Amino acid sequence: MAIEEKIQQLKEKKAKLFEAGGKDRVDKQHQTGKLTARERVERLVDPSSFQEVGLFAKHRATLFGMAGKDLPADGVLTGAATVDGRLIHLASQDFTVAGGAAGETHSDKIAEMMRFSLKTGSPFVFINDSGGARVQEGIDALAGYGRVFYTNVMLSGAVPQISLICGPCAGGAAYSPALTDFIIQTKGAQMFITGPSVIKQVTGEVVTPDQLGGPAAQMGYSGVVHFVAENDEEAMFTCRRLLSFLPSNNLEDPPRAPFDGSLDSDPEMNKIVPDEGKQGYDMHSVIYRLVDHADFLEVQPSYAQNIIVGFGRLAGRPVGIIANQPTVLAGALDINASDKASRFIRFCNAFSIPLVTLADVPGFMPGVQQEYGGIIRHGAKMLFAYSAATVPKLTVVVRKAYGGAYIAMCSKDLGADRVFAWPTAEIAVMGAEGAVEVVFRNEIAKADDKKAKRQEMIDLYRNTFSNPYVAGARRLVDDIIEPAETRKCLAAALESLHTKRELRPPKKHGLIPL
Repeated sequence: MAIEEKIQQLKEKKAKLFEAGGKDRVDKQHQTGKLTARERVERLVDPSSFQEVGLFAKHRATLFGMAGKDLPADGVLTGAATVDGRLIHLASQDFTVAGGAAGETHSDKIAEMMRFSLKTGSPFVFINDSGGARVQEGIDALAGYGRVFYTNVMLSGAVPQISLICGPCAGGAAYSPALTDFIIQTKGAQMFITGPSVIKQVTGEVVTPDQLGGPAAQMGYSGVVHFVAENDEEAMFTCRRLLSFLPSNNLEDPPRAPFDGSLDSDPEMNKIVPDEGKQGYDMHSVIYRLVDHADFLEVQPSYAQNIIVGFGRLAGRPVGIIANQPTVLAGALDINASDKASRFIRFCNAFSIPLVTLADVPGFMPGVQQEYGGIIRHGAKMLFAYSAATVPKLTVVVRKAYGGAYIAMCSKDLGADRVFAWPTAEIAVMGAEGAVEVVFRNEIAKADDKKAKRQEMIDLYRNTFSNPYVAGARRLVDDIIEPAETRKCLAAALESLHTKRELRPPKKHGLIPL
């Protein structure tokens, strides 16, 4: 056969493989509002940058009608590409080919790309759209999943891992995204371990797939998902935006964006915190004024809303922001907020992203259910995460900072490199109202006018402790600043700390209270 014929044969084979499951299945994919696997890759990466690996891969299964069955690319596209000029490796499951079911070869292709991510120090992106394990391959399919999970763990903390859930992701398949750093789920996708039919059979409970595994459930209730997208297009955009804040690996600094903005004083910041200490305000209004161009990518916005976490930039440098939200549970730390913050802190530390903490916290959430649920254990995760973090740590005490929660929000004693306080800051063991019942109980009991005496003692305690000057005198606060100067102060501190190096005792790893 002449070379021209062989080239033509190659082109025909590739064209057939590019058709994936065929026009009918592609049309059905589009009718459900979903892009195909190849279209998702095209939307995610820079034009013409995708280098496919494993297009001609085939399964070796022979049982249950699999012998000789043609599954283009074995149901998953894998390869390398660039996003904004930076290398990534990726896998995109193809639901038009056997429902995207994962068999031995399918999983091996994914694991191979993950290993290339590790070898090249590049992020790994996994686009999930699969009916689950390929039942016809039995234990070979399960072993393939196992290799993917193992490789997820090998990548953890070395390169960023991002999962996109753009269709079904059920059973064991859900554990690979759970092992990655961030999960982006579209509104039409479902993610769960046990499907509605099995739940009905076992418990008698009737639930819909969306109630069980839709994004509202997996972000708002379980906290598994980090971002929710309207559709595949928005999911790819969110992934690109997220990558823009992250280094390619743990040995690189986060990418610094060109900065031509202003660090001038912002008088509007002086008006944000209400004069009345019990009145709420939206901490987002502080964050948007702090970060460059009000560009803040919030992580898990619908989960544990009493704490806010996400990425922004200060003078071009990416930072991770952790902030109490006074409009939800008064900003108190509960079980879910502690878990949410701790995981985010550890991610930022793994990838050299400085931490900015905005504290306005009345304490840890009281209550029997919180105690039964292990608030002590979960709250300790925050203490551990902050203490273990060696990246630059900047803290601003905005208003309340009481008790153990004051410490947990990255106090000086947990290794904060700079602690700033606004004049509105109240740093104490507890609020003045509660403190007088402990400290001045006898004086109040003996007073003729108990109400007046109680108010007198509240004012005394508040004037003595509920201000930042006592903490400043003890060097637990480095500076008390005008709110309008916060952005300028943080940017200057970050500039002086960006070369920070901190060594810890040699050990295999610490034992976070999981």
